[in-house]
Amino acid sequence: MSAAEYVPDTVSLSRLRSAAVDCRGCALYRDATQTVFGAGERGARVMLVGEQPGDREDVEGEPFVGPAGRLLGRALDEAGLDRAGIYLTNVVKHFKFRRAERGKRRIHQKPSRTEVLACRPWLSAELAAVRPGLVVLLGATAAQAVLGTDFRVTRERGRLVPLPEEPGTPRALATVHPSSILRAEDRESAYQAFRADLITAANAVA
Repeated sequence: MSAAEYVPDTVSLSRLRSAAVDCRGCALYRDATQTVFGAGERGARVMLVGEQPGDREDVEGEPFVGPAGRLLGRALDEAGLDRAGIYLTNVVKHFKFRRAERGKRRIHQKPSRTEVLACRPWLSAELAAVRPGLVVLLGATAAQAVLGTDFRVTRERGRLVPLPEEPGTPRALATVHPSSILRAEDRESAYQAFRADLITAANAVA
């Protein structure tokens, strides 16, 4: 199970985005509304990588447009990171969810390691096309997909580390996913720590 056969050999983001629509590299496409590919331009200084699209992203077809995305936008602005110079994407391109027992609400489900690995060729293609100077990994799923399963965000967050096996992209920085801040007991403290990590990222590409 892998998306590799669906990924064209190109550094054109428009061609990659078009090809991703038809990806059948894992079973998640069956229930999702659509593929949610990355957003941004080639040459973006920073690439932000999350886990997977959420409910709003699945409906609208764009990454980080839900509540966590709005919080991320605020933190980026306060950290001095211009969205025009940022490429936003996720490790997994389809929304994984379960239906609530009552009502129509769709509840986020963490993608399995198999699903993450199946979708990894898309992220590699995005990295090759964008060639950012820094990759910011949002949450454990994204960090472990890129930096290995032994990586712990709780231990290494906010530190600049080499990005293995990705030529031309020398550094990465891991932090929490903004959705975790929305669930935190002390949201303000969690937000300020997240903002501090993004300031470190901004300074790294200044």
